[in-house]
Amino acid sequence: MIKLKHLFFEPYLSEKIILNRVKELSISINRDYQAKKPIFLAVLNGSFMFMSDICKEISMDMSISFIKIASYSGLKSDGKVRELIGLDESLKDRDVIIVEDIVDTGVSMAHLLGIINKEEPRSVEVVSLLLKPDALKEPIKVKYIGFEIPDLFVVGYGLDYQGLGRNLKDIYQIVEKN
Repeated sequence: MIKLKHLFFEPYLSEKIILNRVKELSISINRDYQAKKPIFLAVLNGSFMFMSDICKEISMDMSISFIKIASYSGLKSDGKVRELIGLDESLKDRDVIIVEDIVDTGVSMAHLLGIINKEEPRSVEVVSLLLKPDALKEPIKVKYIGFEIPDLFVVGYGLDYQGLGRNLKDIYQIVEKN
């Protein structure tokens, strides 16, 4: 059990389980994009660990870029998407793979897909470490899913609670709210 600020969290997914799933996802991406040169677009801050690990397993020519959006306030998405760092290169006629830590309500991803589709990419797919199907408010298609989880609050492996916990190798779930 760990404590972040006033909240307690217990282990949910171990680093070993996460990294095994990352390898499986990478195999699928390598197969699907073998004749292409995709651009991996990481959604900061949460996806930085997932992006790093998945890119280490990619065996084709690729490029990497970053975008930063936010919609969380405390333990829940507030539904208001703020674009903090935008795209700095053209995605026109590119194969884009969005790398996300978690698709929760889908509001942020719907916003991001709107931004990306205006750039006229050849294709766009989403790879998300975590997906909360019960929390979805937008019909988001995630092609590559690490784990489907219930609507619970998690931290670790890039995910945070008020800036804390991103550095944890494992993912933890909340057990006590104050």
